[in-house]
Amino acid sequence: MQDSEPAARVVASGRVDDDGRFDRIFRPTALGDFVGQVKHTENLKVFIEAARRRGEPLDHLLLSGPPGLGKTTLAGIIAHELGVHLHVSSGPAIEHKGVLSGLLTRLEKNDVLFIDEIHRLSPPVEEALYPALEDFRIDVLMGEGAFAESIPLDLKPFTLVGATTRTGLLTKPLHERFGMTMRLDYYPPEDLAKIILRSANLLGAPCNEEAALTLAQRSRGTPRVANRLIRRVRDFADVQGSGKIDASIVALSCARLEVDQNGLDAMDRRLLGILIDHYDGGPVGVETLAAALSEPRDTIEDVYEPYLLQQGFLGRTPRGRVATRRAYEHLGLAVPRKRSEATDPEEDVQGELF
Repeated sequence: MQDSEPAARVVASGRVDDDGRFDRIFRPTALGDFVGQVKHTENLKVFIEAARRRGEPLDHLLLSGPPGLGKTTLAGIIAHELGVHLHVSSGPAIEHKGVLSGLLTRLEKNDVLFIDEIHRLSPPVEEALYPALEDFRIDVLMGEGAFAESIPLDLKPFTLVGATTRTGLLTKPLHERFGMTMRLDYYPPEDLAKIILRSANLLGAPCNEEAALTLAQRSRGTPRVANRLIRRVRDFADVQGSGKIDASIVALSCARLEVDQNGLDAMDRRLLGILIDHYDGGPVGVETLAAALSEPRDTIEDVYEPYLLQQGFLGRTPRGRVATRRAYEHLGLAVPRKRSEATDPEEDVQGELF
């Protein structure tokens, strides 16, 4: 899972230790200030205004997509636009039904409860959540053993905003109880450039549009990565520049951070290099690749592979991982002739093979 993402990676899409205090600075509080995901924000404006006019809670909402795209930010914006309080928790933190009961009974009318990584709720907690979502009621067990008694407690109407990076792990009964589902997509460089300009302004670091676009192209389509990079670039601008962020400072910073023009860092290039140099471009099993990289299999599958697959640098087949033509070209290596094992029509290959 993304929780195991190495914190030292500046291009990590998962949260790292120094992100928290900057999140409070960078996060917009109004839909009008939220950049990107236009089709979702336009729909949310309608749904929020309708709920506000009727004095009703917003329908339960599921936000899905890769980490770092703004799911938590949108939950905060929804609460702010509705004029209610936001209560934040996560699937692993709600260990048992008692914790869930405490969360739900503290909610005021129309409040928003945000549960991050909701697919990691335990089955007993998830089952206890169903009547709360449908009937605004929760059953509390009083007493022990033969004297135990289930007592229903009425809850004030509320909105659950669930966030998940793995929709496939969400159970069907829970999925069906959300009235709205929105999948957040990776951001184009133009939107990321706007986010970078806004963040640079909040940091008090002058940044021109060329520098913002250059940095956006290296941000892996993820606002969290863009905001982390702009903080590091500001450091270089203050110490080794004039304090202003321009294209030359961005180039210097990314070279020192080993982030190339496609957003790949040293570990990404090492993975592709080992695949090509040690195993002739594959196919190679993920366990073998993990051993060669001295990384757990979960880290390979959940941290390094998704972006390489999405960008077409890596292919996944039944026989194992393979380097694509784009990987060879990116590393400046000669593309070998097409091999028979990469052309099997039965194989499920992601990426352009050679």
